[in-house]
Amino acid sequence: MAPPPGPYSGTGTLALVARVSAFSFGAVYGNMKLKILKVIPHL
Repeated sequence: MAPPPGPYSGTGTLALVARVSAFSFGAVYGNMKLKILKVIPHL
């Protein structure tokens, strides 16, 4: 899944990395939020 060679290859890779990291952060954050919401009623 390498970006095509050209002037936009750098920004394309950067955008892809940013998108993947943002998705990973969102998934982890949502997972933590879910766990916290599950734990709170038991307190």
